[in-house]
Amino acid sequence: MNAWKAKRFWKGTSVVELSTGFSVKLDERDVKTPAKANLILPTYALAKAIAREWDAQQEEIDPHSMPVTRAANAAIDKVSQQQKEVTDIVAAYADADLLCYRATGPISLIERQNQAWDPLLDWAEDTFGVRLQLVEGVMHAAQNQEELKKLTADVHKMDAFALTAFHELVSLSGSFVIGLATIYKRNPPQELWQIARVDEIWQNEQWGEDEEDEEAARYKESEFVQATQFYDYSTSDPLKRPN
Repeated sequence: MNAWKAKRFWKGTSVVELSTGFSVKLDERDVKTPAKANLILPTYALAKAIAREWDAQQEEIDPHSMPVTRAANAAIDKVSQQQKEVTDIVAAYADADLLCYRATGPISLIERQNQAWDPLLDWAEDTFGVRLQLVEGVMHAAQNQEELKKLTADVHKMDAFALTAFHELVSLSGSFVIGLATIYKRNPPQELWQIARVDEIWQNEQWGEDEEDEEAARYKESEFVQATQFYDYSTSDPLKRPN
């Protein structure tokens, strides 16, 4: 039987501090990943969030209601096993950042992109000393590689948990800069998600909304917000107990 389909067998959850981090117990049984690895978490906040998800399960485990657990599983079973490759994939987004690719018309879309995206590029320049170059149209134009090294330095320092979250933020938005703005708390994640959707929002205003597309966008927004929360849990003070 798939472990995710198992019925609830435990009465309570707890967080246990270890020399290597924190674990979550279901009664006296340690939670493990789908690959049967020990679920060792870097911070108390992350472990507590996972414990809350398990504690909230009813008769049958519902993995869709456990985004923090799923992300932690991915960090341990997948990202930690190929961390350099994932880091390189994420860093590559900076060389083709959504915010750099501008419409050639109409003027209303150009102005909308300028208003939404220029402040973030200004912030990246002020914060990291890197000015990404704008491109008209959608054909790829490489950025200065030395500048990109400065912009992407943070991602090379992330552990598997932070990298898991950051990968989601960047891949969902299509923007390395938006990912950075999220983890640096420049704007709330919901606001940054709307900034990433400037083109789609403008098109909806011209032609009307497609119900299926908007439902997909709402789902992606929830994933974006959850990735932000996972990053925060993973990078909090390791021993701090949240209120």
